[in-house]
Amino acid sequence: MSKQETAQFIFGLRNRYTLAEILKALAFPKATYMYWQKRAFKADRDSQLEKQILMIHQTYPDYGYRRVTAVLRQQRILVNKKRVQRLMRIMRLHVQGADKEIPAPPSTYHSYEGTVGLICRNRIRRRFATNICHQKITTDTTELKYFIGRPGQAVTVRSLYLTVFLDMYNSEIIVYRISEIPSQQLVLSGLHQAIQLTADCRFRRTFHSDRGWVYQMPAYHRILKKNRIFQSMSRKGTCLDNAIMENFFSILKREMYYGKIYRSATALKQAVDQYLDYYNHRRIKEKLNWQSPVDYRLKASGKH
Repeated sequence: MSKQETAQFIFGLRNRYTLAEILKALAFPKATYMYWQKRAFKADRDSQLEKQILMIHQTYPDYGYRRVTAVLRQQRILVNKKRVQRLMRIMRLHVQGADKEIPAPPSTYHSYEGTVGLICRNRIRRRFATNICHQKITTDTTELKYFIGRPGQAVTVRSLYLTVFLDMYNSEIIVYRISEIPSQQLVLSGLHQAIQLTADCRFRRTFHSDRGWVYQMPAYHRILKKNRIFQSMSRKGTCLDNAIMENFFSILKREMYYGKIYRSATALKQAVDQYLDYYNHRRIKEKLNWQSPVDYRLKASGKH
């Protein structure tokens, strides 16, 4: 019988004899008994925590150990993030990511077509942080592909174009539009709504973008000027000037697009709608004190 098994046997005798009598009869060291007793208690404590971690992972499969730790603390379970990391590694709980067997289809959309209209200076200059809601807005368009056709047959690849307007205050997506064509109307429609939603800002607003052709158009510039909004553009070939938007698109594609195949425009649109609702209302962020973008905004305004 191993020392661990002996210690377990002693546990079962504790109700009939005193510990001193048991240890003396078995000639079993007390230090060894206490060691295995602590390990047994720790294992039981970890089992309860593992159940909570598993429940969180099933609800939020894209949460790593830091976010899982934050959710546990919101549930009033005080635990160190390193302990959560160790248990998630033991449980083989990995963050939902891209499936390497299904590579992401390459993007063919490039909004920059040279100087075709008005070029504005970069007013943001990578100063993405702001403590004023609706003051700094950034926008961009990305391409998402879906497939028409059954496996083993000829497959047609088609695209949807997603335009979003993001508030740098809390990284909330305040407006988005989806279309099968990257048109000027797609962007201008979202622009009008973004201007209306941010009209409560007491300071002059700035709308930032890259140098895509639609952002150079006189109509886009005219609408911003009419509403006394500064227009800002990234420098040519410098994606880091709009890094906050590039980061959002990276998160979106990693969590709901890469590794998945959508067989229709409707399915892809529904996935985008569901993800953006999740991103705004339930996906917590460390820089927002482990709150979702909407919760952070409402709490700061006193409405939560």
